[in-house]
Amino acid sequence: MPVRDYFSDAELAAVREATEDAEKRTAGELVCVVVERSDHYEDARWRAATLGALAGALIAAYGFYAIEAWEPSFFVWPAVLTLVGIAAGWLVAVAVPAVERELAGAEAMRDRVHHRAATAFVSEKVFRTRDRTGLLIFLSLFERRVEILCDEGIRDKVPDEAWSKITHRLATGIDEGRAGSALVEAIEACGNLLAESGVERADDDVNELADGPRLSDE
Repeated sequence: MPVRDYFSDAELAAVREATEDAEKRTAGELVCVVVERSDHYEDARWRAATLGALAGALIAAYGFYAIEAWEPSFFVWPAVLTLVGIAAGWLVAVAVPAVERELAGAEAMRDRVHHRAATAFVSEKVFRTRDRTGLLIFLSLFERRVEILCDEGIRDKVPDEAWSKITHRLATGIDEGRAGSALVEAIEACGNLLAESGVERADDDVNELADGPRLSDE
């Protein structure tokens, strides 16, 4: 499903407003990036195809023993059913996200989401703020995972573990089908944490990064 379909116009406007409000109270420059997925997980699809091939072969083997009157044409069926199993397994993995996630594995998804988030941190120039106070909130919808990455101006004042409650709540919101409202809540929580941790807004502070969320289907 396209990323845009996860959010209403009102929710996107609320994300922008929450970002603007957070940046009025702190030196943090918040950037929200939402992607449909962080990887296509071809390995998971091949695992599904392999399981389908095995199922097809087992069905063919059972057919040989179940049918008493064997004919030469029966020997074609193992190859046919194996190919059908491969195609069916692949299609199931593509069509049913839960199956693909299970076969991809939590560790692989965690690593690939983190790598995609690090790439976004650079491509969105989150590191290019005057006081090094950029903060990236990264959502990968297929994996239902969230990463918050901060520049050194924030890391010096906010320990990494302080973000875990925010990322957990946001990931839960994605899982519950309310990505928009959960993202707004996460932005508000980030703003509060930055303000409480002393990431103070200077008198000459200017908005250095665009406040609207970045959405990507790639």
